[in-house]
Amino acid sequence: MSDNKKAEKITAIKGMNDLLPQDAHLWELFENTAQSVVQSYGFQQIRTPIVENTSLFARAIGAVTDIVEKEMYSFTDSMNGDALTLRPEGTAGVVRSVIENNLVYEGPKRLWYKGQMFRHEKPQRGRYRQFHQFGCEAVGFTGPDVDAEMIMMCRRLWDDLGLENIRLELNSIGDADERAKHRVDLIAYLESHSELLDAEAQRRLHTNPLRILDTKNPAMQELVNNAPKLLDYLGEGSLAHFNGVQKILNHNNIPFTINTRLVRGLDYYNRTVFEWVTDELGTQGTVCAGGRYDPLFETFGGKPTPAVGFAMGIERLVELMKSAGEPADPNQCDVYMVHQGEEAQMQAFVLAERLRDAGLDVVLHCAALSGAGSFKSQMKKADGSGASFAVIIGESEVASATANVKAMRGEEGEHQQATVAFDSVVDYIVDHITGDGEEHHHFHVHDENCKH
Repeated sequence: MSDNKKAEKITAIKGMNDLLPQDAHLWELFENTAQSVVQSYGFQQIRTPIVENTSLFARAIGAVTDIVEKEMYSFTDSMNGDALTLRPEGTAGVVRSVIENNLVYEGPKRLWYKGQMFRHEKPQRGRYRQFHQFGCEAVGFTGPDVDAEMIMMCRRLWDDLGLENIRLELNSIGDADERAKHRVDLIAYLESHSELLDAEAQRRLHTNPLRILDTKNPAMQELVNNAPKLLDYLGEGSLAHFNGVQKILNHNNIPFTINTRLVRGLDYYNRTVFEWVTDELGTQGTVCAGGRYDPLFETFGGKPTPAVGFAMGIERLVELMKSAGEPADPNQCDVYMVHQGEEAQMQAFVLAERLRDAGLDVVLHCAALSGAGSFKSQMKKADGSGASFAVIIGESEVASATANVKAMRGEEGEHQQATVAFDSVVDYIVDHITGDGEEHHHFHVHDENCKH
């Protein structure tokens, strides 16, 4: 390549996005809050591989679905010829792991996961080709109580995140025999109105007619609203289970709407299905979807095991957090170290480590393209970092074994500056931060003196 020829810029794959520092605090806030909430309900973390055998998803999702046929990132392992796939969803891998590791041998398990998923579909707001999900699976529980608990856990998460415009839609899709009876009548009804079906509905008529009920085509809304309702086909057991879920939700003041068009197109789902939806993300209104999937374990060759779960898209929820006014977080650190001269730099390194030993986050100014920087330019950096304190060391400070410690936050005129001996800088800053009554780090002040 010629010395004068500029290298071609490499860009990210469409729909696979970088998480940039300005958004990282929102992701951390969501993930930390979600983890705290689910752990308060007794859920334990499980991590499964990003790559699984293609047959796992073909069996779970269905070989003739759009996901398997068009959206999965599948490839052949060049070393051994195995058919592998980047996971398009989380439940299949969790169920595979539960069976393979015999996790329910000693009793039911509450499990949570988070991580990347992959689907090759048209990127749009909150919906990307690499996306991230947080999900929970409760395996080994049969009753409506755990279904309601999962829903209530979501409600607590929305409250803790300060998200108000999310509403719950609920339905029951019964058991397989009940859906089979409904399917016969639904197909007959749709065939009698075939002239109103669009191309997608025509394609799904005999393969997945339930999904037609979920159509967004305005011209078909009256048709599907008048279609036979699956709720009318529920037997005694399914109806009792659904009523049990509603009773617990009502008793705990969790508002919901029964949406008879809320369905699942996969045979392993049964009974309770639910979605949390919002009007603030355009057409991508579902931020969390869940339901019961008792038959899935047998589909994977395991013993009959009841289970219920949900998954939520982190990108969509971060969008909602932004819409709710979650502020940008400029705070990179508690303390910013400002220094001028080689000896001052050496002392700044020592003090920075001591402050970190005390549990504080510290940024030490380092040389950039523009050079080491004057005191004035370094103080601008300190202010922009969001630090509570700047520790300033120059030649005179080295000579006197002291540092100037400046409080960077507070009302105009209240910024105080003190000359503090090197030995006392850690105690001074820790005392001022904890003395303000702020919830902060766990401080453990180092008992060695700073080197002069």
